[in-house]
Amino acid sequence: MNVLLTGATGFLGYRTLERLVELPYVHQVKASGRTLSKDRLVEHPKVKYLLGNLENEQWVNNLVKGVDLIINAAALSAPWGKRQDFINANLNTQLNLINAAKANSVSRFIYISSPSIYFEPKDKLGIKESDLLPSQFINEYARTKFEAEQMLIKKFNHYIILRPRALIGRGDHIILPRLIKAFDTGRLRIIGNGQNIVDLTSVSNVADAIIQSMTVGQLGLNQVYNISNGDPVFLWPQIAQILKALGKNLSDRRLSIWMASTVAFLLELKSEFTDYSEPTLTRYSVGTLAHSFTMDISKAKELLGYSPHQTIENSILEFVNWYKYEVNL
Repeated sequence: MNVLLTGATGFLGYRTLERLVELPYVHQVKASGRTLSKDRLVEHPKVKYLLGNLENEQWVNNLVKGVDLIINAAALSAPWGKRQDFINANLNTQLNLINAAKANSVSRFIYISSPSIYFEPKDKLGIKESDLLPSQFINEYARTKFEAEQMLIKKFNHYIILRPRALIGRGDHIILPRLIKAFDTGRLRIIGNGQNIVDLTSVSNVADAIIQSMTVGQLGLNQVYNISNGDPVFLWPQIAQILKALGKNLSDRRLSIWMASTVAFLLELKSEFTDYSEPTLTRYSVGTLAHSFTMDISKAKELLGYSPHQTIENSILEFVNWYKYEVNL
């Protein structure tokens, strides 16, 4: 099997690539991305890096030649930005890949989506894939991820869509580092009562779900799956534990949800009328830090054969050790 992995130079992408090269039935992996850093390089005879822009239709057509299966983990993932930027990065690229997959008789297309499409500024527990979605998406990232899902469902015969929640582990440059930076700059406050529970997901478990998606039988195909560790945690005690492991102590200073949301709204308004740069606080980030959010993963367990093997505790330890010694704290 020859595989195309897009977003191979990102967090989930390179952790998945590490696993793909171990599979005896995978002969070659075309690993695409925009740029490649040394800490995300996977050196292996099966890997062929091809750096470029998935918005380029001709480049994508050449990229897909000789490929049996596509894993699309590439995306513009941000809580703020202009709609056109998200259309270019998340929709135009998806269309190029689908068209090239059809032209080259690709047998299966695995798309990494996002549970951000479920987000509403309130507690949401046990979310199922079949639940009604919000009448309005929280941001353009969520909107375009859902639109990319629908595009794939309508245009391709054999697909699997995964919605992994809050990835943690070695190599995370996004979720936990953002919280650490907020702490270091004196901006991190407990929002709300600090008792909200959330799903986190070990990145290695998501890589497992991707690998299972590659060979799952007919019953598991053409489905959308929630992916998490299935073991919700109290968010703020978990954040405090991570900071403590890094020699930092989280203050018990709190900010009400109303106040945080108001500040975020004003910062977003300022951004819209100036340079549209990402505000230091958004209503989406307030919601993720203040409200409970858990997903039902029974469908993935039943149809995909998904079973989380790495615990949240081990993933956090993995991240802390990596962050201490690789990021040179």
